Amino acid sequence: MLSVKTIHKAQNAPIGDLVTYRALPTASVDMIDPFLFLNHHGPQVYKPHNHGLPFGPHPHRGIETVTFIIDGDISHKDNSGHESVMTAGGVQWMTAGSGLIHAETSSEAFKKEGGPLEILQLWLNLPARLKMTKPFYKGLQREGIPSLTLDSGNVTVDLVSGDWDGQKAAFDSAVGVHLNTITFKAGGTLTVTIPQGENIFFYVIRGKLTVNGTDVEALKLAEFNQDGGELIISSDTESILLLGHAQPINEPVVAQGPFVMNTQQEIMEAYADFRKGRFGMWRD
Repeated sequence: MLSVKTIHKAQNAPIGDLVTYRALPTASVDMIDPFLFLNHHGPQVYKPHNHGLPFGPHPHRGIETVTFIIDGDISHKDNSGHESVMTAGGVQWMTAGSGLIHAETSSEAFKKEGGPLEILQLWLNLPARLKMTKPFYKGLQREGIPSLTLDSGNVTVDLVSGDWDGQKAAFDSAVGVHLNTITFKAGGTLTVTIPQGENIFFYVIRGKLTVNGTDVEALKLAEFNQDGGELIISSDTESILLLGHAQPINEPVVAQGPFVMNTQQEIMEAYADFRKGRFGMWRD
């Protein structure tokens, strides 16, 4: 079995009135290659006539973002012409690549009516050969995400990217990242085999899990040694896990603001290109 190296606690990092926990990077862990960044927004309840999510138009280059809507909704708009509102259970996958501008806000209905909100956004690194790839966006509601029911109904695995025992997931990853959200009922147990040499992203969204004999509570990220191939996961309570695994890219990472490149010179070029309008224009 893979042994747990360290348990990292997500840091409280509110954004205005938006409850936010940052699981990656923190003071104890910088990245788990190719997993760069995770913000966990909520859980919280918005009152009617609220301002919703605060993420107005901003650029990205050199990464992919994967957004998981646990509760509430998120309204996406970008300057490539994509617009969508994803609701609870939905996932949106965006490849920033060479550069685009997008906004992530709340739907007009949510701002009017309020309600519970919980959303996670994960950033994935792109290798140098794909940093300047063409931008891409795809959003799917809950019904568009394939799922498997295991352990006599006690475990549900949502197949976000990669595959699971030969069953294809909802999204294609350019660099072979496997991502799943896994829901456990009390008493649920799951065994997962991780290919040799891959890094694991194991973040507990809700509840409490035991993995290979180590307890991991909500808002905590488990980092593993590469000394085996299996995760044996069990839960004594209802829990939700974000599980990912992938081969590390093993390239230099220079991150500044919304850009993640391989060199400081490339970061400077990204800012220059954005200022010169080479990411395209934003239209309200």
